[in-house]
Amino acid sequence: MKNKIESLGMSTGKIIYSCDDCQDIHCLKVAKTMEIFKSSGVLLFRGFGVTHEQMKTFAERFSSKFIQDYSRPQVDSDKFVHFVNPGMDACVFHSEHAYSPFRPDVIWFCCAVPAVQGGETTFCDGVRVWEELSEETRQLFISKKLKVCYEIPVDILKRVAGLDATIADIKQVLDGLEGVNYQVKENESISIEYIFSAVVKTKYGNYDAFANSVLALHDGEMKKATFENDSIVPGEIIDEIEQVTDELMEKIPWQAGDLVMIDNSRFMHSREEFNDNQRQIFSTLSNLNS
Repeated sequence: MKNKIESLGMSTGKIIYSCDDCQDIHCLKVAKTMEIFKSSGVLLFRGFGVTHEQMKTFAERFSSKFIQDYSRPQVDSDKFVHFVNPGMDACVFHSEHAYSPFRPDVIWFCCAVPAVQGGETTFCDGVRVWEELSEETRQLFISKKLKVCYEIPVDILKRVAGLDATIADIKQVLDGLEGVNYQVKENESISIEYIFSAVVKTKYGNYDAFANSVLALHDGEMKKATFENDSIVPGEIIDEIEQVTDELMEKIPWQAGDLVMIDNSRFMHSREEFNDNQRQIFSTLSNLNS
């Protein structure tokens, strides 16, 4: 690869720049790009002028499956490219869909228009977070798993099991998932209880990573993150996680045409607040071929 590569802040992440011989992002070699990604976990592709359509076609070269995000407005006709979270407030650190048994391997972001000021996407290495948490906190999350409960429409689960799937097919998929208990409701929805560890093994390297949605669950409508025994994650633990993630935070200073690829098994990401409505960032979620 002749393209200039440099470190992204103080993290393991890398910036790959376009060059005279490679101005189209599709000219990058998949094998070499994946080699860099596996060790870095975050890649920022700069100078290629990537559109959200090109983000999708580039991601297709690396992906075995795309995952629809039903909580965000959809952009493309096959419903796998989305606008990122609405609003201009800051978002807390989280791994995408970490509260779900259908967690994607990678999240892709494409910047069409950066905010005039602020609005940076930030990221944090879950391996480093796990190392920096106190021994007492690590033991707490080793000994206790998290629990989330929610309802999901049957039509959404059909997209996981297949559009022609029956209720029996969906049950078969759910029965094969670790930590999932469910109940089919009369209103064409399924009530799901999902029990899972806040500490996950990274897809590459098999490291322990604190890559989850504990802060997002605490910051959500319920205003609490709960363990499997229904006890609430203590406020002092939340404070410690926030302090560690803030200390390890790195920023992506968006430029128009930037593309970012984040290992969702290792890194958490968030957003800085901004005060203009011009910012336009797209995302797509996928599982990788290798």
